[in-house]
Amino acid sequence: MLSRFVPRRIHPLKVYAALELGIGLFGLSVLFGVPIVGHLYVEGAAEGFLGLVLRGIVAGACLLPPTLLMGGSLPAIARWLETTPKGVSWIGLLYSSNVAGGVFGCLIAGFYLLRVYDMAVATYAAVGINLAVGLASFALSTCTDHAGGGNINLARAVRVRRVGWIYIAIGISGLAALGAEVVWTRLLSLLLGGTVYTFSIILAVFLCGLWLGSSAGAFAARRVSYPVMALAACQILLVVSIGWTAYALTYSLPYWPVDPWLSLNPLFNFQLDLVRCVWAIFPATLLWGASFPLALAAAAEPGEDPAKLSGEVYAANTAGAVVGALVFSLFLIPNLGTRGSQQFLIALSAAGAIVAAISAMGIRTIRNTGVAVALAAVAFSAVAISSVHDVPWEVIAYGRRIAPTIRGADLYPEANRTKILFRGEGINSSVLIAERAGQRHFYVSGKAEASSAPADMRLERMMGHLPALLHPNPRSVLTVGFGAGVTAGSFVPYPDLESLVICELEPLIPPASTEFFALQNYSVMHDSRTRIVYDDARHFIFTTKQKFDVITTDPIHPWIKGTSTLYSKEYYELVKAHLNTGGVVAQWLPIYDSDPATVKSELATFFEVFPNGTVWSNYTQNEGGYDLVLIGGNADPIDLDRIQERLDRPEYSKVLKSIGDVGLHSAVEVLATYAGRASDLQSYFAGAQINNDMNLRLQYLAGLGVNSMAFQKVFADVLTYRRFSDDLFRGSNARMDALRTLLRVKR
Repeated sequence: MLSRFVPRRIHPLKVYAALELGIGLFGLSVLFGVPIVGHLYVEGAAEGFLGLVLRGIVAGACLLPPTLLMGGSLPAIARWLETTPKGVSWIGLLYSSNVAGGVFGCLIAGFYLLRVYDMAVATYAAVGINLAVGLASFALSTCTDHAGGGNINLARAVRVRRVGWIYIAIGISGLAALGAEVVWTRLLSLLLGGTVYTFSIILAVFLCGLWLGSSAGAFAARRVSYPVMALAACQILLVVSIGWTAYALTYSLPYWPVDPWLSLNPLFNFQLDLVRCVWAIFPATLLWGASFPLALAAAAEPGEDPAKLSGEVYAANTAGAVVGALVFSLFLIPNLGTRGSQQFLIALSAAGAIVAAISAMGIRTIRNTGVAVALAAVAFSAVAISSVHDVPWEVIAYGRRIAPTIRGADLYPEANRTKILFRGEGINSSVLIAERAGQRHFYVSGKAEASSAPADMRLERMMGHLPALLHPNPRSVLTVGFGAGVTAGSFVPYPDLESLVICELEPLIPPASTEFFALQNYSVMHDSRTRIVYDDARHFIFTTKQKFDVITTDPIHPWIKGTSTLYSKEYYELVKAHLNTGGVVAQWLPIYDSDPATVKSELATFFEVFPNGTVWSNYTQNEGGYDLVLIGGNADPIDLDRIQERLDRPEYSKVLKSIGDVGLHSAVEVLATYAGRASDLQSYFAGAQINNDMNLRLQYLAGLGVNSMAFQKVFADVLTYRRFSDDLFRGSNARMDALRTLLRVKR
């Protein structure tokens, strides 16, 4: 749009300065305006497709103003140059320089600004850079001359058709590049762990390849006689490079001897992650980077407006990227899987080569070469497509710990013989259900999330039964996360339950879990009282008007990027606001895959909102179990007699059987899982960082401590603060004595 609305006579550096200053101002407005927009959005929020459309409108309102200015920055500065071969090469170098800044911005934000400070400080730093660049550009404009335009070549119409093919080719290149980023980020995050640091590394490597590739392409653009042929050659090489990445992700990286537990310093693991990303995806990113300046050179005509040239090529490339990001994430991966999506990427690159070759056929001297290139693209793509296979199932199951797990399976083949029951790839997650040694295991994106093993069943049932029994009569329940469905299914036996809402982000999970865990989850998906909402839990609680007697939150681990919003102070405040009077909230807190700083932050944040909260443990000496359940809400003393009286009723026989199946046969045994309360643990988590929406501190702490082996010590430290108090429990002398005895033995 810039070349159409900004006259060529205005100094390019002044235009660039105005754009940078505008981006900075919009950045500040987004930081302070999003909370206001959020409150307005709540009033009209909806579920389903309409809800997605409304969210898209809100995102557009917040992000389009600054990104429109960002998109105009390259065409604006391009007017400082001419559309000669040398000038076009410099435009390519300007693009390369911009991407280079993106590499450093990604790493500085992901590894320093957001980790050490918060979103506000990161925004201020970015705005400061915008202001500095804008003021510097304005200062330079006052001491440099600008000719104001010159003659524009009006003979462009005779070559519109050939240039149109180039725009299509670079659009396909952008589509494939962003589609590949979506697919490869999904697969690499399985192998490296889905932390915020992993995503920063993957993005930095991707951008670094674009930077170096565009630099090389810019230098090549002024030297090759036919840039369009070089563009076509890049697309053919991309066919080979995408095939290499697919091979590396399937047959190479999963078998590297990488054990993340060997190092206590996460920086060493980050170095290995960086090397693995470079090994797999760097070649393709170099070629996508080189494609942009070559497309500029192929489309350029001496004398035309450089802003129009760069703007149109940039627009075509970015439009393709937008389509690629949406189509691959929302449609291709859920329907074709990552294997089919990578095959489609190869076909896209071949199509890009053919389209560029068609453009070359318009040049008489290289017409036959163009035909040969098109035929070569078809041949290479056929071979590459046939070579793509699914990643090993162990990648989905064991993720970053695949190497030590496979090694253990090789040492004890009989004990680790695994039968795959289900494998699927959804919009948000990759899911695997397997059976081993008579037990079923549920994996999501490289992590074990649930199983029918005794310790896991005990935890999953506790997540449902504890809040249900602590509440006098739960009628309405919200469960965050379906998983294997055991926690949600724990509410099914309660006779007075009227409504059970389950919020799940991945539509693939409930049907699969219902098929293979129906015995354990009581077929909760098909219970008449159940309603499954396929939505982000934070968004659902933020927008719903409904209140609940019990809310149980069982999300994935806090080190997974984005999950820390379900462990934040603001989230707990939302949960508290959606509890009925006397309502109870239960929050899962994993000790394994954590370090002391992470656990202390989780406890401090929860007890900041629920100061009378308590801690419960699923640990037993025979079965292990390093998980905690945090309970908040109802502050009344826990009445052992009342709970036992409920369990003794005939209508509660199924509830009693459900807890009995996991080794808890009475109210005393259920309450003997008590592990402490907020007032006793104050000295343990004193000074811990509170995880809030502005700093999301937990995802950075948890990402650093994910490979910690200190979980047993952390667990023991928490339990040392447990104190039995008569103001927390009440009941008959016999039951109180029995509870004291069990707690003393457990300690």
